[in-house]
Amino acid sequence: MKHAYLILAHHQFGLLELLVKSLDHACNAIFIHVDKKVAELPVVQTKNAALYVLDERVDVYWGDLSVVEAEYVLFEAASHAGHYDYFHLISGVDLPIKSSDDIRQFFERNKGREFIGFYKDTEFAQLDRKMQRYHIFPHDFIIDGSRSNTIKRIIRAVLLRIQIALGLRRNKNIDFRKGTQWVSVTSDFVHYLLSCKEVVLKTYHHTYCPDEVYKQTLCWNSTFRDNVYDMTDEGRGSLRAIGWQDGNLYDWTDQDFEEIMQSEGLFARKFNSNDMEVVHKIFREISK
Repeated sequence: MKHAYLILAHHQFGLLELLVKSLDHACNAIFIHVDKKVAELPVVQTKNAALYVLDERVDVYWGDLSVVEAEYVLFEAASHAGHYDYFHLISGVDLPIKSSDDIRQFFERNKGREFIGFYKDTEFAQLDRKMQRYHIFPHDFIIDGSRSNTIKRIIRAVLLRIQIALGLRRNKNIDFRKGTQWVSVTSDFVHYLLSCKEVVLKTYHHTYCPDEVYKQTLCWNSTFRDNVYDMTDEGRGSLRAIGWQDGNLYDWTDQDFEEIMQSEGLFARKFNSNDMEVVHKIFREISK
């Protein structure tokens, strides 16, 4: 069984280097998309895995369609490079928390399953706001304190309220679903996802955080829904140990080592180069 690891990276390249090292196995191929805003590409090497640092790069902005476009660049590059049984979409600040042998054996036992996390709370109000209204100035979702950013945020908020007051909606006939951006999916699902590219990019233009919606929505509204490993638990369904604290994404630290390693997940999200001790401990543990 062959695996393609698709990595979205934009900073903390010391972590990326260790992530690549942890995936360096002959059964794996590693594809890395580095945000176009990064001037100097990171230097990473493998001894056993095929490694592709992609020349085609998207200028990625949080919450914007550009995240989806970057994911499509990865899925297309991996599909063109050869046949892979599973495609794993991960961040450059994530890590596997099981050994390569354990990961391969797990997918052998669960061949054909789709590992896509679905939020337990369907959050229809949020999905209505994010997917069925127009969101302008998509490159300015992140608050940076600048005057122009503040003005754009005010205009966007006013436009959103006008749409809600007038009952204006789009994408009304789509049953949207939401979950974590990070997935492990079969080649069949990837082929389906690629066949839907034109529709996806049109549907999710001027939406908010579409990267957390489009894969779940494609799966939910297709026969692939029957193959999902677990729809009741987002983390278990995606095989990700995701750190949450008071509703916010949390950087795992050395104090969390035991919790991380006892997780059912195969991958953990996310880490920070400010606490490399836990990163090195995990690497040593999975390399035994």
